[in-house]
Amino acid sequence: MSATSAKNGRLVLFDGPGTPFRTETHAVRTLHPGEILVRNIYTTLCGSDLHTFCGLRSEPCPTVLGHEIVGEIVQMHPSHPGTDLQGDTLRPGDRITWTIFASDPQSANALRGMPQKGEGLFKYGHAHAAGDEVFHGGLAEFCILQPHTGIIKLPEEIPLPVAATLNCSVSTVAGALRTAGDLSGKKVLITGMGHLGIMCAAMSREAGASWIGAADINETRLRESLQFGVDAVFNMQQDTTEPAAILREQTGGVDVVFDMSGSPAAMEFGISCLAIGGCAVWIGAVFQTRPVSVNPEKIIRNLLTIRGLHNYNFEDFRNAFAFIRANWKKYPFASMIEKEFTLAETQAAFAYAVARKPLRVGVRLT
Repeated sequence: MSATSAKNGRLVLFDGPGTPFRTETHAVRTLHPGEILVRNIYTTLCGSDLHTFCGLRSEPCPTVLGHEIVGEIVQMHPSHPGTDLQGDTLRPGDRITWTIFASDPQSANALRGMPQKGEGLFKYGHAHAAGDEVFHGGLAEFCILQPHTGIIKLPEEIPLPVAATLNCSVSTVAGALRTAGDLSGKKVLITGMGHLGIMCAAMSREAGASWIGAADINETRLRESLQFGVDAVFNMQQDTTEPAAILREQTGGVDVVFDMSGSPAAMEFGISCLAIGGCAVWIGAVFQTRPVSVNPEKIIRNLLTIRGLHNYNFEDFRNAFAFIRANWKKYPFASMIEKEFTLAETQAAFAYAVARKPLRVGVRLT
């Protein structure tokens, strides 16, 4: 378990919206205490990667995008504890995935169960690439994992495209369900049937929801959602008034609404569908939108709750892994990665994702 690397690796740099990606080769630096060197195997492009690519959100540039990653351990610094979040022993050659963040576990927010907002926060796929600190994203041959990164060793049988989404989309949904509370016997509405929304449907079904509705403006995604536990679909392409009326007539109002779209209209629609005592969990609005219009009297008189969640904590990450391990054969999760590319085809991968709007595209790195 040497701390030295003496390796070179390719990476793809993003310089900002409207500029072409650059492929470069860099030396992999010596590992610092507590770090692990990983060879990236597979990366999926998350919605936040596309938002950055299109200029809807900003990151320090140049950067190496990609944070939904599966990799194989190459080297471990001798000071690393040598175990994952499950307590399993880690060794070179193990296939792993990891939290999208590393942060000080003793910081105030981490101790409150919010390590994703802890001090000293570092986010993979979101960092400035400079000097020898360049291998920290998914669109590269290697990634150096910092101390206090949550790691889970993966069974070989879980397909790479399914495993790659575990550390972002699936874990975020696990956090959303935790935030909403017990779903047993409850009626659930999900607005926005991208990867987050469809995963939320499957996880809500396994959590015991009695009824699940899906709302979106994309008819294809609504049809696809029926394979993931959805009972009824609502197309909001034209107007939300009629779908809301139909939904309330069918259900009498839902107990929980998850917004995965980030659309103010969708969030307003969800609030209008809540029954007395209902809860709205908002996740999708991680970019600038117009303000959401909420009637405070309705919130007060109907005893409604609105909660927000950004990213997830270590408990959510473990729960996401448990869900995938138990259910990856039950639902067609692999079909959500609609096309694959190589690292050299990164530009084409982003162009395809923006033009075709698939649930996910994958990048194979080996």
